Amino acid sequence: MEQTNMTEQKIPWVLVSSFKDTTNMHDLEKITPLIGELIDDWHANGKIMWSGAFSDNKTSMAVFEGTAQEAKIFYEKYSKICSGILDYHMLQWDAMPLLSILSH
Repeated sequence: MEQTNMTEQKIPWVLVSSFKDTTNMHDLEKITPLIGELIDDWHANGKIMWSGAFSDNKTSMAVFEGTAQEAKIFYEKYSKICSGILDYHMLQWDAMPLLSILSH
């Protein structure tokens, strides 16, 4: 039986972001296109990501599936864009592999 390396296994991740108290419209205008490009690149590589804002219009969440390495790279790029402007954290989502089911 072939064993899958855990670092190569696709797993769900969740990235939650919220405005800092000091975030202003200029900050948002600066990062919005860069975040859009990051998500577009993710999709262009055939990967799925769902994202959206909560009703408070200050918090958003993105759910995606990827290997630990892919998630780390995505988070590092996101951090370079949003550091100092947003508060954010990423966690492995231990829910059912919903994205895998929906992508087929």
